[in-house]
Order: sequence, then structure tokens, then C-alpha cells
Amino acid sequence: MATPQSDTSLSPLQTIAVVGLGTMGTGIAEVLAKAGRDVVGIDISEAQAAKAVAALESSTARAVQRGRLTEQERADVLARVRTSTDLGAAAGADLVIEVAPESYETKQQIFRELDGIVRPETILATGTNALSVTRLAADSARPERVLGLHFFNPAPAMKLVEIVSSVLTAPAAVAAVTHLALDLGKEPVAVGDRPGFVADGLLFGYLNQAAAMYEARYASREDIDAAMRLGCGLPMGPLALLDLIGIDTARRVLEAMYAASHDRLHAPAPILRQLSDAGLTGRKSGRGFYTYEAPGSGTVVPDALTPSQSDASTPGRPVRSVGVAGSGTMASGIAEVFAKAGYEVVLAARSAEKAQAAKARIGKSLARSVDKGRLTAEAAAQTLDRITPTGTYDDFAHVDLAVEAVAEDLEVKRQLFATLDKVCKPGAVLATTTSSLPVVACARATSRPQDVIGMHFFNPAPAMKLVEVVRTVLTADDVHSTVREVCATIRKHPVDCGDRAGFIVNALLFPYLNNAIKMVQEHYASLDDIDAAMKLGGGYPMGPFELLDVVGLDVSLAIEKVLHREFRDPGLAPAPLLEHLVAAGCLGRKTGRGFREYARR
Repeated sequence: MATPQSDTSLSPLQTIAVVGLGTMGTGIAEVLAKAGRDVVGIDISEAQAAKAVAALESSTARAVQRGRLTEQERADVLARVRTSTDLGAAAGADLVIEVAPESYETKQQIFRELDGIVRPETILATGTNALSVTRLAADSARPERVLGLHFFNPAPAMKLVEIVSSVLTAPAAVAAVTHLALDLGKEPVAVGDRPGFVADGLLFGYLNQAAAMYEARYASREDIDAAMRLGCGLPMGPLALLDLIGIDTARRVLEAMYAASHDRLHAPAPILRQLSDAGLTGRKSGRGFYTYEAPGSGTVVPDALTPSQSDASTPGRPVRSVGVAGSGTMASGIAEVFAKAGYEVVLAARSAEKAQAAKARIGKSLARSVDKGRLTAEAAAQTLDRITPTGTYDDFAHVDLAVEAVAEDLEVKRQLFATLDKVCKPGAVLATTTSSLPVVACARATSRPQDVIGMHFFNPAPAMKLVEVVRTVLTADDVHSTVREVCATIRKHPVDCGDRAGFIVNALLFPYLNNAIKMVQEHYASLDDIDAAMKLGGGYPMGPFELLDVVGLDVSLAIEKVLHREFRDPGLAPAPLLEHLVAAGCLGRKTGRGFREYARR
């Protein structure tokens, strides 16, 4: 961006005061000092200021050990940082970044005092992620110089910085801070003033739903976290992340979001209040959703809720042969997984030609594995030999486990289960791979509902480790045990959940995607900024709009409708923009256009 040389507001912000030297303030001070800025660290606690200096000495020493800094560079960084317990030390600062506790009273008091200390042109930034920047600015004598500067934890490692303007913020102040963020090696995203901004606005709704899911005893904490790590590729599960953030902090952020949105999805789950009121605030206290080795430790230790390996469970039924119904990508992927694990597989489709085509697809997949050195040619040939394609379900007569992977249409699935009921031997386990339909409806289409269970694989089945194991109220214990034992044999990670819409992953993932669409619909942020915010600020492998276009907007809309119908929550109603795009035939990558346009193949 070209800027006039005479505009002093865009000159480098060289001297920067950081008010509040907790983890975040200390991290920001380190980032600034490494970028050559002179830093004044201010904290009312002398002990906290000393702790911050010790933390800087320790982190820079590690950087030297790892070859990221020389000893001279380390000395220069440390020399650029001085600390004080007096806010008056900010008098010469070009920019003040406030990262005090999330309290209007505390922050407003700091800003009022700064008004009488700093120069008129000094920019005042708040590091809040939950409070209104506008409200803080309005209480300042210079509201045009106040903005939000939201770093992510840990500040030295995380690339994202959200720059938050109020309706009062001067564009020159935004431009100056944007230049600074770029000079720090960060990726700035400009956003408007609403609680949570982009990244936390999407993240905390998802975390809140995960807490509510756990509170309802729908799934264990371990299974919820494993499902989101393995099913979505997230770096941490939601409950472990809440413990890292601080359950009290999460509760305050959600309270602020709910006050602004009145969306029930933002109303803090009662368990967050119960835990924070009890002082069980996560890692910092040594206990939250999990128990930790010591306060501040990230090492989880067993507690009363930790699953025991010696838990007595009902033995499963023997499984030697598997039938897979379907000929699409999911069916062929599942057949490949079972055949690789040594099972004899009958792959049945509506015609022998479709079944042969599915087997050919598996052959190509195995050949790619051989080319990449993941499989020997001999093992690939043996795997393919274990798969028998057929155009009739009558060939399922002797299988021990039948896995249905046909179209996501309840009537189609019910008809197939009625057929499986007739052709499969007594005692065979019948599994559906549905991602959103009621498993019990498939079970009721048979005369043996106790033998029916959900076995939700993720696409692509050979690569994805997760399987959601879905029990209905009618599923027999030994059927559940059978599927868990089979998952171990095929090297998948099973998570248990009940028979309700979305199971674990989709029930948490799709409301988050829907909320991202609402942000764009309301012109709050752009597609690119939202995708960047979630990848850089949340560690997501894909941004929400990248993911929606890959999944398919029609598929996403269908899942949203199922969730809304099941839970009747207005916040789960599909975003109108999603409905409009689907109606226009813009379904994502498969049609060449969704939220973005793609080159036709």
C-alpha cells in the first residue's frame, strides 16, 4: 500500500509498551523485541514482571540452543526489554498494547490513566478477545486512536493477528498497526468489533457445543477429543483445548458473545460455570476436563474418569468374512481397508459391472500405495485377491459382518437392510456407514434390530483413522464389542456415540461451518480472511470455505437440515446464503463453483 511520506502516523512504531505481563503479554513482548522494537513491559505486580523477564531469558536461551538466535542476538533482544510497575513508564511509547484481565473495569481504568500519560498521537490497542473495543474506545479521551490488536497464544509461534476497528477508529491508526504486524512476520486480518471477532467467534461456539455434548454424557471426553482430532485433522480436541485456554476464560468469552448475539449456541454450557466456580479452570489449576500432573503442566494423568484397559466387556462375535454393499468411493475404500487387514471381502453392487468397476478402483488405489512404497506389490496382489465382486446381495449369505455404504437416502438404506435381513445368516452383524440418518430406522427395517449398529467411516476410508461406532437403544452388547474388536484389527480408532443426528464429528463441525457462512452473509469478514483466521489462529488444516467446497454445499446443507430438524435450535438453521448457492447449482469443487470458482477438469 503506498503511503504519503509526510504522514507521521505511518512511521514505524518503535517504542511499544505492553501492559500486563502474563503469558500473552510476555509472548507479545518477545515478538516485538525480536523484531527490533524497544519494549516497556508494565505490570502492577513486581513478581509478575520478574517472572516475565525470566520467561524471556528462558525462551531466548532455547532459541540459541536450537540455532534460531546467536548469543549476540539474544543479548540484543533482552537489552530491548525493560519492565516497570508504573504505568507512567509508557509515556514515550508510540503504541501501547493492553493485555490485562478480561474486565471492562480493569481495562477502562488503564485507558483512562493512559490518556493522561501518553502523547496525543500514541495508538492505544487492547488485546481483548471478548470485550467490545467500541465500548473501551468510547471511554477514552482519544477514541480515534483506540483499536483491537488480538494476538493468539503462544504469540511467538502463532501467525495470526486480528486488527479490530470500532466505528470510531481512524484509518491511519489501523494502517500503522497493520504495517507493524507485517513487520513482525504476522498475518494481519482486519475485522469489525464484535465479541470473539473471527477466529474466536467461530472457535468458542464449537468449544461450547463440545462441552455441552460431554455434559449430556453423550460421549466420553476422550472420544469427543479423539473424534475431532482424527475426523477433522485438528491439532487438539475441544475439551483439551478448553483446558489449555482456561475454562474461566472460555466462559467469559462466551458470556460476551451471548450478550451480543443472543444465540443459544453461545450461552455457556452449565458445566463451564460449575468447573470455573470450583476452581477447576484447566491446565493452569491442574484440573479441568482432565487432570494434570501439576498446575501449569500439559501432562495428563489418569483420574476417576479415565477409561481402564481392563474394563470387562462382553466378548464380540467372530468375524472372518465381510460383505460391503455399494460401489462408490466410500464402499470401495472400506472394502480395501478390510481386505488389507486380511478379511475375505464380498463387494456387492447393483450390477456385476459396477462391482467390477469398484474393484478396479481399489486396484488403482493399491497400485498408488505400491508406487509410494507403502505396500509391496505382493501384498497389493494378495489384498486384491481377497475381494470378490458380485452383482447380487445373495452372496452375503455366509459373511459375518455386512457393511452398507450406499446412497445417503433413508428409504434406499431401509430397503437394503430388509434385503440383508433375508440373505445374511443368523448372528451376522449388520452395519450402516450413514453420517446423518438414524441408525435405528435401518435396524427397524429388519427382524433383528439387536444385530444392527452404525459404523461411520470417514473419507477417504484407507487414510482416515476414525470410525464412529453408533449404538441404538436396541443394539446388543456383543454386537458393539464385535465392531470395536474389528476396528482394532483394521487399525482404526473407534469412538462410541449414541444414535442422534451428526453423531460427534458432524454435530460439532457443521454448526461451525454454518456460523462461518453467516459471517460472510452479514458482511462481517471475507472468505479469505475467515479461512486464513481459522488456519493461522486455530490450527485448522483447511479454512471453513475450503472445506465446504470440498465436502459439497449440497451435502453440507442436507446435514445442516438434519441437525436443525433433530435439535430444533434456531441457531442451527442453515444460513440462507448456503441455501441460495445450492439452489443455483453452485455445489463446490464438483461443479466448478461453490464459495469460490475452480478450473474445470
